[in-house]
Amino acid sequence: MPVGTLANVKTVTPQQLAQTNAEMVLANTYHLHLQPGEDLVAEAGGLHKFMGWSGPMLTDSGGFQVFSLSKIRTITEDGVTFKSPRDGRMIHIRPETSIQIQNDLGADVIMAFDECPPYPCGYDAVKASTDRTLRWLQRCIEAHQRQDQALFGIVQGGVYPDLRRQAALDLAKLDLPGYAIGGVSVGEPPALIEKIVQATAPCLPENKPRYLMGVGTYKEMAQAIAAGVDLFDCVIPTRLARHGAALVAGDRWNLKNQRFRRDHSPLDDTCPCYTCQNFTRAYICHLIHSKEMLAFTLLSIHNITELIRFTQRIRAAIVADTFTTEFAHWLTPNSPEASPSHISP
Repeated sequence: MPVGTLANVKTVTPQQLAQTNAEMVLANTYHLHLQPGEDLVAEAGGLHKFMGWSGPMLTDSGGFQVFSLSKIRTITEDGVTFKSPRDGRMIHIRPETSIQIQNDLGADVIMAFDECPPYPCGYDAVKASTDRTLRWLQRCIEAHQRQDQALFGIVQGGVYPDLRRQAALDLAKLDLPGYAIGGVSVGEPPALIEKIVQATAPCLPENKPRYLMGVGTYKEMAQAIAAGVDLFDCVIPTRLARHGAALVAGDRWNLKNQRFRRDHSPLDDTCPCYTCQNFTRAYICHLIHSKEMLAFTLLSIHNITELIRFTQRIRAAIVADTFTTEFAHWLTPNSPEASPSHISP
């Protein structure tokens, strides 16, 4: 799912986004609450009409901002109080508040409000946070008012497999429409992300969507899919584009590099995207050095298409029962940057 934090995927139009074969888009509850406000979005007919996207949409809950804005927030059992980075006012978000905002925004899938602990974080602190996330989930379920929106719960538990497994089993008992694995990619090594997913995903129902939040590299996605994950979101394709980088066949290319200055071939001659069908590496290199915004649009279109093609190839390989052989390169374990003692209580 491409990330459209403020009801737009950066530098691309909804029409361009649809042409990448993106099937679902993510937006951010916290940031849309600050600007323009869920009341205005509801007045416009909901997120789909507001941003001109007719496909499925997901809104996160604001729980990630509990982690990312730790310097300007305080947590209590009731909820989280943030100091607005826009105007300094204090904003209190309870689980019920997050659900009300998301009900007003009108996405198809909404996320429960959770506490995302940082890395590193001690076992006792993570356990307390994980227990609170479960209590908040129960409040979210009670507050949820729209039957046309699917409410997903989020598994937390830091890097501790026993906490992850228990949280997953607790959530599974609630029989929600779908489940997410949160609190990864918050600073921990890739080897720990792999262990977290392998410990968590098998504990979630097989007949419900499993969503790994904030992950979007080739290797991490392939390994998570092998563990049973279905959905991903990440800012990687558009963020790399804004830094002049392209994703090509599993590599990252810096199009600022002078080696592309006279290269008149497409980024990837196997790619069907608008960028590869119409423009060359030399042209994109020229746009970047000329500081033209079109460079970021063309690279975003390609990068989004590339990651979606990657997952489409995996889907086809699963159907053909060739996944483990075709994608063996991406399924090799990450180097163990932490011993098991680092992820067990």
